[in-house]
Amino acid sequence: MTSTSLAASRQLLIGEVLKRAVYRTPNREACVDRHRRLTYTQLGGRVTQLAGWLQARGVGPNDKVAYLLKNGIAFVEVFYAVSLTGSVGVPINFRLNPREIAYILQNSDSKLLVVDAELYEAVQGIRRDLPVLRDVVVVEDHPESGVHRMPDSIPYESVFREPVQFRPAEEPSDEDDAVIVYTSGTTGRPKGAVLSHKNLVQNSMNVVWEMSLSAHSKQLTVAPLFHIAAMSTVVTSCLVNGTTVIHREFVPVQILETIDREKIDNMFLVPAMWNFLLQVYTPDSYDVSSMKTCVTGGAICPLELKKAIMKSFPNAGIYDAFGQTETSPVVTCLHAEDALRKTTSVGRAVINVELRVVDEFMNDVPVGEIGEAVYRGPTVMKEYYKNPSATEDAFHGGWFHSGDLVKMDEEGFVYIVDRKKDMIISGGENIYPAEIEEVLYAHPAILEAAVIGVPDADWGEKVKAFVVVKPGAQLTAEEVVAHCTARLSSYKKPKSVEFVEALPRNAAGKVLKRVLRSPGEQVL
Repeated sequence: MTSTSLAASRQLLIGEVLKRAVYRTPNREACVDRHRRLTYTQLGGRVTQLAGWLQARGVGPNDKVAYLLKNGIAFVEVFYAVSLTGSVGVPINFRLNPREIAYILQNSDSKLLVVDAELYEAVQGIRRDLPVLRDVVVVEDHPESGVHRMPDSIPYESVFREPVQFRPAEEPSDEDDAVIVYTSGTTGRPKGAVLSHKNLVQNSMNVVWEMSLSAHSKQLTVAPLFHIAAMSTVVTSCLVNGTTVIHREFVPVQILETIDREKIDNMFLVPAMWNFLLQVYTPDSYDVSSMKTCVTGGAICPLELKKAIMKSFPNAGIYDAFGQTETSPVVTCLHAEDALRKTTSVGRAVINVELRVVDEFMNDVPVGEIGEAVYRGPTVMKEYYKNPSATEDAFHGGWFHSGDLVKMDEEGFVYIVDRKKDMIISGGENIYPAEIEEVLYAHPAILEAAVIGVPDADWGEKVKAFVVVKPGAQLTAEEVVAHCTARLSSYKKPKSVEFVEALPRNAAGKVLKRVLRSPGEQVL
């Protein structure tokens, strides 16, 4: 399997990364999950077949193909097949409720959806509201469990039995859209970050350089692949002709067993996952000596947790990666040698990324002072899909505005101070208070509401709601949570509720959330 054309070979295309891996290491294992082990030749063959089938169904350049999939080889196959056709992938968070899924499918103009069988029920109820969606392909958890046709759907494995011919894109460009990754919305409407082929391939090149990843590395992927952080590792592994071992879900003991059995050498987990993993780890039970690179990100990793990781994986270096969806995602990296020297930092800007810390007028702030992090470079997204006003706001002044308040020391190390938009990070998931507050305000007994993130030993942060009840109304914390549960994904609902007489505000009427950080909540 080689590049399909001279023009394609000159581009940083996701499909070309796979083709080169097939060419260089055809018999090396590319992907492993609980049911299958595929070499690069086998993966390349299935991806090409799927790409040809998509074309036969009328999927062409710039068409949108959504995938609502849990972790598994099917995710990797769809990701690469879509890239080969010149169409655009739309990975969807499987934790979202049907209303949220429907919005993304509609907003993205997705023509075809690939969905896990266990998630099909959520899609079945919203199909009538999605006139653009033509086909739904259903993936069985076990590829050899037989073909089970669900109503108005196409069995995934049947795709590989049809005679099709893949036709390479005529004029591919690495500036073409590759994926649209939807970020959590601050007002209940998520924005679709459009990432190009170059964005994703360059990000992986940056990571290989920064973390000194070796050829034929063997990574364990546990974090959800719909997240850009995990998705990007698929490209990174392919670049170094490595093997990606995929876990469908996070089960700490299974991670340790897999490291021992497969001789895993690198792995990315959010801090909450590392914390749960270390709680079940016993040195005498598992051989983890193969581990060379432990990567953390998605939230600040506490110093004591870093020390525990280092103690449990003595042959590995620990790396902090920081970024966001719109930057494909990595913008800074704290190297292993600095993990204890710069304990609260997320590192320096990675190669090929420019980073400034600026005030509201785009002036650089002095060393040590707080400002907003802004970025430039080949990993910065193209735009927000069908949202020119948000795109203009994000790029005003000619730099991408992160919304993160940071400070930088004299050596260029970056420190996260606060999140400009009050984002909460719980177990690596981004949660925006405004979305939850909007739901709370819809309750007939609630006069005012405010949401903040409070520290949580297991998840990093948890959602806490402050509620002002209307005069004469009665309301319990359980009723507040039940109201949110019916309208939000489970991980977004408040974990604690505190009733107050009034919300603290400044002279301009803005709620002073720093004043709300005090004890006394009813924990549920």
